[in-house]
Amino acid sequence: MVKTEKITGNKKQFLDLLLLADEQETMIDRYLPKGDLFALYDDDLKSVCVVVPVNSETCELKNIATYEKYQGKGYGRALIQFICDFYKNAYKTMLVGTGETPAILSFYEQCGFEKAYRVRNFFTDNYDHPMFEGDIQLVDMIYLKKDLQGQRGCITNKIQR
Repeated sequence: MVKTEKITGNKKQFLDLLLLADEQETMIDRYLPKGDLFALYDDDLKSVCVVVPVNSETCELKNIATYEKYQGKGYGRALIQFICDFYKNAYKTMLVGTGETPAILSFYEQCGFEKAYRVRNFFTDNYDHPMFEGDIQLVDMIYLKKDLQGQRGCITNKIQR
């Protein structure tokens, strides 16, 4: 049975999973204390994400990660759908920032996000080492946005166990 819960204490217990999506702990330490952490379970832990407020109308998905052996099975999409439903009455818009990698950008677009803007040199200016996704070096942060109140859901596949 798939269930998602908001984690209110000891958020650092999920650090191993958070580091899959953001490999520098000092960056995670910037947003984890003020963010809402959600964990998705299907018997055991599959995915986590962190959402932080930006202002009264906007929140940002700062981190979403699924254990590698469970990737591609629909857990990330299910978690995004959950948080969009969770926040739709509190915020108008959700942002997410990611590197310029086609597979990840496509994933977010399939979840209803649209490209919004770019922060030049984000990864080279804010990380203490070069960041790579596969063989692609991350330089600019690409921000995508989703309208939560008129949202269309993710293109979903059922969770594949």
